[in-house]
Amino acid sequence: MKRVDLTEKLLDIKREKGWTWKYICEQIGGMSPVMITGALLGNHKLTKPQAAAAAKLFGLSTTEQTMLNEVPMRAEGVTMPPTDPLIYRFYELVLVNGAAWKELIQEEFGDGIMSAIDFDMTMERLPDPKGDRVKIAMSGKFLPFKYYGATGNAQAYGYKEE
Repeated sequence: MKRVDLTEKLLDIKREKGWTWKYICEQIGGMSPVMITGALLGNHKLTKPQAAAAAKLFGLSTTEQTMLNEVPMRAEGVTMPPTDPLIYRFYELVLVNGAAWKELIQEEFGDGIMSAIDFDMTMERLPDPKGDRVKIAMSGKFLPFKYYGATGNAQAYGYKEE
């Protein structure tokens, strides 16, 4: 079985049972719903206890449970640019605002990046009489660029210079 086959199996069971992602994430627990949902879709791994909880919930075999605990090939087979309209809007946000985000982050922190590994994300619904809004908050560790071979008075890392 390939990981993509397990994802399809999980989605079929979710549909058959009428489960929501919220319900599934509550049953598995231990991480953000974004991480758990992403793991079940094949882009993250679950811890061994989480994989066991998912296997019990979905009625999976030992092999399938083990697959949920393996590091996946993330974003395997993803078309770029994305074609799904909702996902494409995130891509569009980066295309339109990415340069400004880069400038503002590096002005504040120095030469480096925001980690997508040491990272948190929350999502919530904000009621609004003109139409509910989606609020997404992201928080990633700042990782300074390393200047290899820096000696003397040259800084080794790209922290903001005062």
